[in-house]
Amino acid sequence: MNIQPFIARRARLLEHMQRHGGGLAVIPTAPEQLRNRDTHYPYRPDSYFHYLSGFGEPEAVLLLIAGDNPRSILFCREKDVEREIWDGFRWGPEAAREAYGFDACHPVAQFDDKLAELLADQPALWFSLGFDAVWDARIAQALNAVRAQARNGKRAPAQLQDVRAALDEMRLIKDASEIELMRRAADIAASAHRRAMQATRPGLPEYAIEAELLHEFRRHGCQAPAYGSIVAGGANACILHYIDNDQPLRDGELLLIDAGGELDGYAADITRTFPVNGRFSGAQADVYRLVLAAQEAAIATVKPGVGFIAPHDAAVHVLAQGMLDLGLLRGSLDGIIESEAYKRYYMHRTSHWLGRDVHDAGDYKHGEQWRALEPGMLLTIEPGCYIRAADDVPAAFHGIGVRIEDDALVTGDGCEIITHEAPKNIREIENLMAEARHG
Repeated sequence: MNIQPFIARRARLLEHMQRHGGGLAVIPTAPEQLRNRDTHYPYRPDSYFHYLSGFGEPEAVLLLIAGDNPRSILFCREKDVEREIWDGFRWGPEAAREAYGFDACHPVAQFDDKLAELLADQPALWFSLGFDAVWDARIAQALNAVRAQARNGKRAPAQLQDVRAALDEMRLIKDASEIELMRRAADIAASAHRRAMQATRPGLPEYAIEAELLHEFRRHGCQAPAYGSIVAGGANACILHYIDNDQPLRDGELLLIDAGGELDGYAADITRTFPVNGRFSGAQADVYRLVLAAQEAAIATVKPGVGFIAPHDAAVHVLAQGMLDLGLLRGSLDGIIESEAYKRYYMHRTSHWLGRDVHDAGDYKHGEQWRALEPGMLLTIEPGCYIRAADDVPAAFHGIGVRIEDDALVTGDGCEIITHEAPKNIREIENLMAEARHG
């Protein structure tokens, strides 16, 4: 693993801390989580911690100390050959320091005592208060330990800074190594969606197609899905966060798949909608073309300097007009947009940040203004139309749910759709599915 991006990120955060008065930052990793009794879920480190450290073991904490002699200090589990027989390799402090480029490493058992020692006389503590009650209590204990030494001339930090706020701004702009990983994750996810299209047949359960996705993710190196895969046949596609994936796929219905793999901590996020039997019906094609046109309009707005909300506004304009044209809504285009009547069929936003978390870190507004897009940002473009059965809805549209989602990297003069390998043109989808059935 190339550790230089992690070293560079730590240096950037230390520079930021120094510009804002210095101090000491505490960034813990995530705890292990029990799945049942004494069996744990597969471990995933905290996104903030791993972004800075690259270190993947549990029971670890990163300290960064700004100043004339900036330092990065890792606390981790000690080397334990006996536990390695049961649980696998452990770096231990000495090897971790050398392998990951830290200035110092100590056993994690020493963390609380050393934190109190290192906090003394620091001008500020950089920590994200309120996210974890256990860690809040540990930090309070360390601060009180320093305050107890006031008669000896020791001073506790007078300021508390939110380290996650600083890291959120850093994480919004992806560096070259992150972009490379996200392109690879996108290619793997696109391959999984192609595989799903080729495998789909009427009568199969939704989870059989989910299995095809998981196979492709893992086969190409993704450690896990980036989120719970949505494999929603028919009217299930009108449930935005449907994850049961246990119903049969029916001839004549659509299948909406929202799924992406996670590669070395980075997520892909793709949604495709296609016919279970390989051929779009007239009403299905009408809704699909509407959503695709909305996505194309949204993508066309993505470039540096444009506000984050611009893709959403463009998608809404196209969708609202289409809802009028299809007889789903009545009135004027301006009236439908102003009253938000379109939300009956399109109730979510068109984009979110993407990166280490599928809904990635970073503010969407500065004050009351939507923040401007910048090169290196990655966002999804995912308009949809979800038509539940109702007496005032034409019967041909009942239960049709369509979403089309791609991942857009903002470039110097526009954007790059890094998920372009996943088919989304009607003819491409139908041809791919026909080849799988007859080839």
